[in-house]
Amino acid sequence: MKRFLVILFLTLLTVLPANAEKVLTGGVQYTTEEARGALLKEELPEPDGLTILTHIADENYKENRTALLKANITLTDRVLALFSDNSYAVMYKDNPLNVWYYSEEGILTHIEVKDRAEYPFKAYKYDTEGKLVNMSLRVSKAETFIFNPAGKLIAHWVRENGYDENGKVIMKRKYKE
Repeated sequence: MKRFLVILFLTLLTVLPANAEKVLTGGVQYTTEEARGALLKEELPEPDGLTILTHIADENYKENRTALLKANITLTDRVLALFSDNSYAVMYKDNPLNVWYYSEEGILTHIEVKDRAEYPFKAYKYDTEGKLVNMSLRVSKAETFIFNPAGKLIAHWVRENGYDENGKVIMKRKYKE
């Protein structure tokens, strides 16, 4: 019996620290395959055509561009993201399930529909005609997997860098911790 307790104690000592580390970090981790599977098994939400029409041009274009040039991505009622091709995205705080993507000139190019507002969440990006362009699994603010409609990896974002399947940087974004 004593020997059994010693073995049990030693086993617990080797297992508990590994499990405790996972609990303490609180991170959710996905492989590319797990992310792909999570997205492909879901029924796709569809964007509302009328809502798209009301956002066809960025009504806050001048203010948004000025804020982005000053690297101010958080405004009172919205959050902005600037991409390396000078396009940008707007998420209004009163509607966090939709993200509006605009060209450098402030013309709507895409809308993103999220399944929830907290991480991890799934998001589906459509063009202005309502055609699915890509789908993503947002693991955290720092990490996102993006796939085409057929499930091929487009990019794996980690902080400011977007990587292809071979780990090569293919795009950059401004990112604040």
